[in-house]
Amino acid sequence: MDNIKKILAPTDLSKLSEAGVRYALNLARTVGAEVTIYHAVNHDELMQYSKEEGLLTNYALRSPVKLLERYQLALTRFLKGHFPDLLPLIKTREKVQFGRPHKSIVEEAKKEGADLIVMSTHGRTGLSHMFIGSVTEKVVRHAPCPVLSIHPQPEEKATQKVAAAG
Repeated sequence: MDNIKKILAPTDLSKLSEAGVRYALNLARTVGAEVTIYHAVNHDELMQYSKEEGLLTNYALRSPVKLLERYQLALTRFLKGHFPDLLPLIKTREKVQFGRPHKSIVEEAKKEGADLIVMSTHGRTGLSHMFIGSVTEKVVRHAPCPVLSIHPQPEEKATQKVAAAG
């Protein structure tokens, strides 16, 4: 654990990705590492942005600065909303870029010299996993460093565990 100085914590800003970011932040606190919380804006998000803003896709793609600003703000809100207890205790950086998530995560890990990538799995199985594939799985195959995948627990299981413990 002494070798871990830089942790990359990718997020898609979803509820399921919270577990991976929280784990990365807690681990960083324990070992004294810094964390880069990273969001890759993919094609589907660009399309959603275009629809929400009533823009043509071509226009949205021609104004990347506005898109990056929007997602940077979304990442900041995500972090402040879910991790206010941990953020003041750890050196963190936030980064948002355009790209295919698995490729962007691997490239960012290389560029940053990450010692570890910590990310949530989304638990897709069956046909959706076969057709969509797993971002985490692709990152594991191509990452320049170890990858720790965190499987988020469904809220009801977490609630049941707390009730049983109390």
